[in-house]
Amino acid sequence: MRAVRISRPGGPEVLVEADLPDPVPAHGEVLIDVAAAGVNRADLHQREGGYPPPPGAPDWPGLEVSGVISALGDGVTDVAVGDRVCALLPGGGYAESAIASVGQLLPVPETIDLVDAAALPEAISTVWSNVFMTAALRAGETLLVHGGSSGIGTMAIQLARAFGCEVAVTAGTAAKLEACGRLGAGILIDYHEQDFVAELLKATDGRGADVILDAIGGDYLDRNIQSLARHGRIVLIGNQSKAPGALNVGRLMAKWGSVHGSALRARPLAEKNEIIASVLANAWPLVASGQVVPVVDERFPLAEARRAHERLESSTHIGKLLLVP
Repeated sequence: MRAVRISRPGGPEVLVEADLPDPVPAHGEVLIDVAAAGVNRADLHQREGGYPPPPGAPDWPGLEVSGVISALGDGVTDVAVGDRVCALLPGGGYAESAIASVGQLLPVPETIDLVDAAALPEAISTVWSNVFMTAALRAGETLLVHGGSSGIGTMAIQLARAFGCEVAVTAGTAAKLEACGRLGAGILIDYHEQDFVAELLKATDGRGADVILDAIGGDYLDRNIQSLARHGRIVLIGNQSKAPGALNVGRLMAKWGSVHGSALRARPLAEKNEIIASVLANAWPLVASGQVVPVVDERFPLAEARRAHERLESSTHIGKLLLVP
């Protein structure tokens, strides 16, 4: 099979095409003929040498795919060859074929384009596990999403609105904010031109956000605490700023607030299976009904993975970027 490997740590130029042996599913696994693979910031970190795959995972990148099941490992009975699926992976998605654990599969409804479905697994699992399972966002509460036009952000807006929540977002251009507004975000903050703390407090009559989803990190931490409603919850899913954040403990205590850090890829398989099961029961019906949709900015041929990484690094996209074998 064709795949894209990382020849050495570095920039997009280190991504190279390679011919690899066709993978064979083991017990509890399936083989997927890949229709598309999602491109995520974790892939950039892996390419740079800072985010190695978990033990036993393929060393080529790719944390989510969509496609058709082409072979079953021993003990797999709940799915069949020919099923349309998308899946979370510990790695190996940048290829024509990929191995997935059966507990990490999501069925692709006929209403969803199979290629676009590759935009769903990582985003919906990240948002559901952090915003709803960990932070327990409830109807009537306010969610603040930093980077609202990202793949994670566009998913968070849709899920929060579907569950009856108000959504505030930060983004860096008018076009990105307009896209967030079309998805249902009601409080739109340009972080280049506006102080998100002041704008959020003004828009919520001084109350603030009940839950904040933050992939920026750094000095956003203290400003997030200032933005919290009482008993508010901050979930940190990244540190794109690459800067340490200072925690003002007194300010957090005064809000009765909490801060939770999270990463999805490194979780034990059993924990990820629990997340997928919860997604299937609670969020996936919204996908099947069309209330939550994949937001795809651009599809790239697998051979142009370098260009996809360059586009992701530029942060000019809205939604997800996909690689198509």
